[in-house]
Amino acid sequence: MLSDIAIKKILSRVVSTIVLICGVLIGGQAVSADDESSLSGREIVAKCGIKHAGVDQRSRLTVILQNPQQGTEKRSVYRRYWKSYAGQDGVFDKMLLFTEYPPDAVGSAFMRVAYDSKTGKEADQWIYLPLLKKIRRVTIRDPGDSFLNSDLSYADVAQRPLAADHHNFLGVKLLQEMEFYQVESIPVGKNDIYAKRVQWYLKSESWDTCVSARIDYYTKEGALAKVQFNKWQQVNGAWIWDRVLVRNTLTGHVSVFVVSDVEVDVGLIDSLFSARTLRVGPRALDKKNAGRGK
Repeated sequence: MLSDIAIKKILSRVVSTIVLICGVLIGGQAVSADDESSLSGREIVAKCGIKHAGVDQRSRLTVILQNPQQGTEKRSVYRRYWKSYAGQDGVFDKMLLFTEYPPDAVGSAFMRVAYDSKTGKEADQWIYLPLLKKIRRVTIRDPGDSFLNSDLSYADVAQRPLAADHHNFLGVKLLQEMEFYQVESIPVGKNDIYAKRVQWYLKSESWDTCVSARIDYYTKEGALAKVQFNKWQQVNGAWIWDRVLVRNTLTGHVSVFVVSDVEVDVGLIDSLFSARTLRVGPRALDKKNAGRGK
């Protein structure tokens, strides 16, 4: 569990990352897209925005919610298990979260099954509350609903299909000797929660290391709703969040996500993602089921 001092250090590193990578809030030299005339927005998103995440993952997720206006901060820690299904039987991926902190929430658990976009199905979700000793189905009424009470929505954390947007390459942004591809992604459908997203991808010598550094979200009215800053880690060839900071420009709230203790391709079996596991907790996964293959 992270101490308050450790949390402050993490936040300091995140802020430093923002100053370095995302100082475009206060400036930066724009370069015409003509200099990269052979590239398209769709190609950049496909190569930089869709990364290999491994077959499965086991990690710890810390979520820090700040309200600077009220001077408050809330911290939650989860043990996370995730597995990709790549569209098999219509399933995109499955995820389990077990609460480790705060103490009064220990024992609660959450499971999500996301479906391939081709199925047109909304994700299925369940939550286990130890006080009630019951599993309840959770319905996503709106893709814009908050994910873990943070400034990211369920839509923001889900893998977005490439065909869901028109991707326009805006050009290359120069900042402190680093270059970023800027891509404006405008939803094809009319019911999207945003008018557009402007994505910043760190340009590098290889497409393998080109990653999303920043995402700007715009409301239907054209206002900047929030800005997301991403720092990545690579584990066994898989790209995974390291630290992510989201600043809500409308409310002033800040959400920080820290992913630690990451293990990739551990061999999580399908039967782990079940009602029994929600009740029993992570010991069922760590002692008996991890590393055994499908």
